[in-house]
Amino acid sequence: MADSSFDIVSKIDRQEADNALNQAVKEIATRYDFKNTNASIEWKGEWGVEITANADERALAILDVFQTKLVKRGISLKTFEADDPRQSGKDVKINGTFTEGISTEQAKKVSKLIRDEGPKGAKVQIQGDELRVTSKSRDDLQEIIALVKGADLDFAVQFTNYR
Repeated sequence: MADSSFDIVSKIDRQEADNALNQAVKEIATRYDFKNTNASIEWKGEWGVEITANADERALAILDVFQTKLVKRGISLKTFEADDPRQSGKDVKINGTFTEGISTEQAKKVSKLIRDEGPKGAKVQIQGDELRVTSKSRDDLQEIIALVKGADLDFAVQFTNYR
């Protein structure tokens, strides 16, 4: 029987992120505490977001609204990193970026976790910004998925190509 496998990846659904941002824009436009404050949130580049408001508290409130929308859309907050509020003229801005992919040291950390605590028959290969896990037993693969989900990783993971 051929080996079964799956991939561990860290990807962001751009459409869901866009929907979360659009929902945040709608909520900011309708909320009373943001009326006549020139509060806004918008894309800056492919994976950047810029929040603008006239006070630190309002900028942080917009960030909170956006993060809430991301969670409701199934996007992990581990993929979004926001800077501290900074003064820009008379406005306050917060820049945030989404990070995608698994770095080499993160891949090594997950690979070591699977080798140390996972089933013995499983093999892990680092393939660019993702990991391929193979095993003869599908039960072993299910156990590895549960192990990785339960681990306290500093990045979001998804499991794809399960076969």
